[in-house]
Amino acid sequence: MSTTQELQHIDRTNVWHPFTQMAEWVQNDQLIIESGKDNWLIDTEGNRYLDGVSSLWTNVHGHCVLEIDKAVQEQLTKIAHTTMLGLASVPATELAKRLVDILPDGLTRVFYSDSGSTAVEVALKIAFQFQQQAEKGDPNRTKFISMQNAYHGDTIGSVAVGGMDLFHATYKHLLFQGEKVTTPYCYRCPFGKEKANCNRDCFQHVEDVLEQHGSTAAAFVIEPLVQGAAGQIMHPEGYLTHVRDLCTRHNVILIADEVAVGFGKTGTMFACEQENVTPDIICLAKGISAGYLPLAATVASEEIYNGFLGKHEEFKTFFHGHTYTGNPLACAAAIANLDYFEDNNVMEKLQPKIAHLQNRLATMLELEHVGEIRNHGIMTGIELVQNKETKEPFETATKIGHKVCIEARKHGVIIRNLGDVVVLMPPLSITLSEIDLLCNATTEAIKAVTE
Repeated sequence: MSTTQELQHIDRTNVWHPFTQMAEWVQNDQLIIESGKDNWLIDTEGNRYLDGVSSLWTNVHGHCVLEIDKAVQEQLTKIAHTTMLGLASVPATELAKRLVDILPDGLTRVFYSDSGSTAVEVALKIAFQFQQQAEKGDPNRTKFISMQNAYHGDTIGSVAVGGMDLFHATYKHLLFQGEKVTTPYCYRCPFGKEKANCNRDCFQHVEDVLEQHGSTAAAFVIEPLVQGAAGQIMHPEGYLTHVRDLCTRHNVILIADEVAVGFGKTGTMFACEQENVTPDIICLAKGISAGYLPLAATVASEEIYNGFLGKHEEFKTFFHGHTYTGNPLACAAAIANLDYFEDNNVMEKLQPKIAHLQNRLATMLELEHVGEIRNHGIMTGIELVQNKETKEPFETATKIGHKVCIEARKHGVIIRNLGDVVVLMPPLSITLSEIDLLCNATTEAIKAVTE
């Protein structure tokens, strides 16, 4: 086995990390994780760190969960992978029924892929093709509506409905500009951080957008309740319901991107539940396999599905697929994940943890350079500012958010930042004492870096 130093050398020499300026990365020794147990990560030197972002929002029950380990091991004794092109498999079939049973009523048809980006990409193509060919479709509907600062992934289609220039501006000339799609490709609804006029302005603006563009929109894509990558920006109460009602009124397909918010992170299994909203299409990934294996699902209503039925020569088939679509190992892990939710009353046990986290976060508002704390369920964004009264931000070059995350490691906690927003997103299995550690470490790290 390679030593830590050898691994670091290989990493600097051969690995290209995501969302990382590699010119800076290679200047420092990096943390290399070797194993994990429960809610903790263990590096190659034996140091333990609380996984404060659930390994990028995926690991809902902790690491090395016996029941999920066994499910994957058992599936390995049968088959690791088989295609779904022309075949079905036991785990993919059974998982589809399990998902339909717990999703909002009316979502009945499961299309598998392997990441959040591909789940959204599938949804966009389904919505577009439905409008082009279904009896209830409209070929004039060729645009998509999305939110300002939206993030739906990094493949070209999902980038096209994204709204974060930091991630997407470089690729603007690659985005869809075909003859059926006029510019701007997406109409983005304002979604500001200021609370004073949030309801009135946001609610009215989305009405105006649908009134103006509803007749040419194939679908409205939204992250329910929380815009994660935007910095944990929270919806005004009732906003999701408002969007659902508007989409119904204007015959616009509603796509709910629950990649980040799904599987318990907002306090209910799915965020849409909290406003009793059923989208026409829902996108799932991240927590679907408990952070074990890449898996995603795009689940559509029966009406959407029916728009693709016809004779072979009509070419109404949804011509889309992935090599590892419905991978049996990943689906076995996902089934065990859902079993674990049920058998251990995970959502019921989560509620006092959410309350405890919110109480601890309230005390952090007193810190001199904490401008705002945004929280829903366990999803938390702590925005750091230069001036608390004016909300003046730090200069970008100071990398305050990043420095806080590095400092937190000295206290045995792994967290991540989105610019100068420090994100806390622990596993649902986190304990009350671990919440205390997470908040204490974050507090001390903010103090050390900003004061």
